Amino acid sequence: MRIDIWSDYACPFCYIGKRRLENALSQFPNRDQVEVVFRSFQLDPHAEVSTDKSIHELLATKYGMTVEKAKAMNAQLAEQAKDVGLEFNFDTVKHTNTFDSHRLSHFASTKGKGAEMSERLLRAYFTDSLNLGDRSVLASLAAEVGLDQAEAAAMLETDAFANEVNGDIEEGSRLNITGVPFFVFNNKYALSGAQPGPVFKEVLDTVWAEEQAGPTLQVVGKGNSEVSTDDGCADGSCNI
Repeated sequence: MRIDIWSDYACPFCYIGKRRLENALSQFPNRDQVEVVFRSFQLDPHAEVSTDKSIHELLATKYGMTVEKAKAMNAQLAEQAKDVGLEFNFDTVKHTNTFDSHRLSHFASTKGKGAEMSERLLRAYFTDSLNLGDRSVLASLAAEVGLDQAEAAAMLETDAFANEVNGDIEEGSRLNITGVPFFVFNNKYALSGAQPGPVFKEVLDTVWAEEQAGPTLQVVGKGNSEVSTDDGCADGSCNI
């Protein structure tokens, strides 16, 4: 079984949804025969590499809400993250452009470290408050998962893997993906949003039991989150 996950490293529901899927896979008897592939998506492709504004201020400005409302929303998200063992530190998050981090993820995949790199990038953004737009930071993170730091740094100074990132984004557009996380199972079923564990388990069992044929996507679930906001991150997914 193959699961393609469109996500962005600046998307809180992507990290929560990733962990919920992993928890479901840990109880799936055929988990050793499941391949998970991370696909690139950018919620804010025009974001600057660095900014002096907090994530609360940026959300308030972008979606026309008060800073207090943005803080309250992020506090609720942090509570959801705790439920799956994650720590979100929104007060110190460094919002940035994630394009280079996606290039690094593709590079890591060619070295057999794609899963480890994606996990480390998400933790770096939401827990460690590191700037994923800083190429020196990215090279250090690459070294942490066992990649050659100098090789990663050299790659980041080129446009390597830009085509792969853009290709993922374009394929997502063809599939009408406007919010992430978005999970595609064997090119047949799709789940949108950070679904609860039982929903993932149901789809895993269904896909495994059926013949693996046909490219048609059937969207069998929409996001199901306890948080409902007007900020573009609602119903368990973050939208463009």
